[in-house]
Amino acid sequence: MTIRKFLKVALFVAAYFVFTQTTEAQKFGYINSGEILSALPEVKQADANLEAYQTQLQKSGQKLVDQFEADYKALQKKVENGELSPKQQEEEASKLQKRQNEIAQFQQDMAQKLEEKRNKLLKPIYDKVDAAIKAVAKEGGYQFIFEQGVLLYADESQDVSAKVKAKLGL
Repeated sequence: MTIRKFLKVALFVAAYFVFTQTTEAQKFGYINSGEILSALPEVKQADANLEAYQTQLQKSGQKLVDQFEADYKALQKKVENGELSPKQQEEEASKLQKRQNEIAQFQQDMAQKLEEKRNKLLKPIYDKVDAAIKAVAKEGGYQFIFEQGVLLYADESQDVSAKVKAKLGL
């Protein structure tokens, strides 16, 4: 055997050994984060807080809508009774249009406030779950942990959801 052939064979064997060791050393796991989050009491409390906040905002918005509707009906009645000149009708219609725009802006602001509140309440919970996932990965020697919802196939023995729940005290 020539040195060249020996080096080729040695290189092939070394590459095969490295590849085999690399693929055997990798460990994969997956979780069902929805199941984990639904089991956390903090998530239930955050949902209740969000719902209460949303109800509070909706009540404020409903007051604006109710007042708008009452003013609109009053304006309609004045118009029907001929109490307003065309110029006054135009001015009142302009005022109502402005208030309608304010209501639309309120609705946009409400959606933004709800999203901000949701993020504020859920970020610490997500951080806690993320820390538990990382701890389970390190303790179990997992190189990758995937979300179950995006897997096409997974061996149930690789589901580390129970370990993450245990890490969270559930």
